[in-house]
Amino acid sequence: MNHTHTSKWKKVMVGVSLTVAMLGVSSMTVATPVQAAVTTSNKTASQKADAIIKDAQSLMGKVKYVFGKNDPAKLTFDCSSFTKFLFAKQGVDLKWGSSAQSKQGTSIKQISQLKKGDLVYFSVSTPGQVNHVGVYMGDGKFIHNLSPKDGVVISDLSKGNWTKRFISGSRVL
Repeated sequence: MNHTHTSKWKKVMVGVSLTVAMLGVSSMTVATPVQAAVTTSNKTASQKADAIIKDAQSLMGKVKYVFGKNDPAKLTFDCSSFTKFLFAKQGVDLKWGSSAQSKQGTSIKQISQLKKGDLVYFSVSTPGQVNHVGVYMGDGKFIHNLSPKDGVVISDLSKGNWTKRFISGSRVL
């Protein structure tokens, strides 16, 4: 290498070193994914449930329902990818699909045994088969990504056909 080429190379390396050093200083104030996971895992089940419900409510009017879709970047979900998205933000790994999610956690057979943050499963098409999921909010209400027309809504288990269509719940928090 000649002197001019070596000098340019040193300038590049100094520039890279300064950039890395500045990034290192600025990133000290931002939680890394590992730190965020630790913070999330230190939350109680009730705190996680509150955060999930708050997140779901904040997405009302913003989420688009498309069956078979899981696109967090575009906020486009079906019912189970929506619950998967919400719970993942609290460090809970759910499978995609309401039937698959119904096999996770502790099964709950009675509506009266539900707690805030539980997943609730319904049969909305084939009778007796789980094909819809939402998040229980407490006081007989649940939030779910319902349809292309409605998107994320809050429903009452005691109104409409929800009680008749209820199959089970599960506790994953």
